[in-house]
Amino acid sequence: MEHNTIGGDESSRGRRPAFNPDGKSREGGRRPRFIKPQSTDGVSGEHRPRPRFNTYRQEFGANRQQDGERRPRFRTDGSEQRPYNREGGQRKRYNNNPYSQRSTQNIHKRYEDPNKEIRLNKFLANAGICSRREADDFIQAGVITVNGEVVSALGTKVKPTDEVKFHDQPVRRERKVYILLNKPKNCVTTTDDPQERKTVIDIVKNACSERIYPVGRLDRNTTGVLLLTNDGDLAAKLTHPKFGKKKVYAATLDRDLAEEDFAELQSGVILDGEKIVPDAIAFTKEDDRRHIGLEIHSGQNRVVRRMFEKIGYKVMQLDRVSFAGLTKKNVARGKYRFLTPKEVSMLQMGAFE
Repeated sequence: MEHNTIGGDESSRGRRPAFNPDGKSREGGRRPRFIKPQSTDGVSGEHRPRPRFNTYRQEFGANRQQDGERRPRFRTDGSEQRPYNREGGQRKRYNNNPYSQRSTQNIHKRYEDPNKEIRLNKFLANAGICSRREADDFIQAGVITVNGEVVSALGTKVKPTDEVKFHDQPVRRERKVYILLNKPKNCVTTTDDPQERKTVIDIVKNACSERIYPVGRLDRNTTGVLLLTNDGDLAAKLTHPKFGKKKVYAATLDRDLAEEDFAELQSGVILDGEKIVPDAIAFTKEDDRRHIGLEIHSGQNRVVRRMFEKIGYKVMQLDRVSFAGLTKKNVARGKYRFLTPKEVSMLQMGAFE
C-alpha cells in the first residue's frame, strides 16, 4: 500500500493524492495544509514544538530573576504595583442597589438655576424643617434669617444660593425621596394621629432620614398603592384634579351587583353636585358579581365607597391596585420600596396617566 507522507494511509484517512516536493499535486488534488516549522533547542538539534507566548516568557526569563523566582512588578515611581486596576487603585465596587443613599443622591442630583427664586416657606418645607403653614408662623416669629438679616414678611422669596438659617442653624435642602407603600388595613394615612393609631409614617420611618408625607389619602381600611415623598411639586401634580391621574380599584361588595345597578354605575353617579363617571368598570371574576374593578380619575374623598353607597351597596373590601401608573407588583402588604429613576422621571414628565 502506498502511503501519503502528509495525509496518512488511505485506510485511515481515505485516498489522497501524493505530492511532489515542490508542493504541486501529481493528480490534481488540493495543496497540503501548511504546517509550522518546528524549532530546535540549538544544542542537540532535536525538534520540539514552538512555545506559546506565556510559556516563552516563563522559560526565557521574561519576568523572572536568575534564581527562577518571579520578579515583583513595579510602577515607574518605584512603588510596588498591586493586582488591582491599571491606575494602581483598588478595583471599583459597583453598587447594584439603586436605593442606597449615595446612589439615590446621584440619581436625583439635577441642575438647579441659581437665579430662580422660590418662596421662603417652600424652601423651609423642602428642607424638611416644617410644613409651609408652620413655616409662615416661624417667619412671622422672626426666627428665620436670610443672608444674616431677619425676615418676617410672608411671601419673601429666596434663591438657592442664599444662606438661610433657622434658629441660627443653617438650613440645607434635602434630597428628594420617593417611596411606594402597599398600605395594609387598620392604618391611617396621615403623618400624626391624635388617637395614637398606627400611621403609614410608622411603617416607613426607618426608610430614610428625610421628612416625607403621603400623596393623597386612603381610608383606614383601604389597602393598596400609596406614594410617599418630600417632593411637594410632584405631589401637587399627582393630587390636583386638573391633572386627572388614573386610579384603579378592586372592590368587594356585600352582595351581588344587579344588572340595572351596574348600568347606573357605568353611566355615572352624582356626588356633591358632580357627576362621577368611571373610565372603566368590569367584574374581576367570572360568574362573580361581588368583585368589581373600577378605573377612575376623580380626586374626591372616599369616591369609590360613596359611589356604591349611592346605589345601595356597601364596600366590604377596597384595594387600590394602581395609582398614576404605579402598581404594587412584587411589594407585599405592609412593605414598601423606593421608586426607580425611570419611574420618577415618568412621574415628573407627566407621562403616566
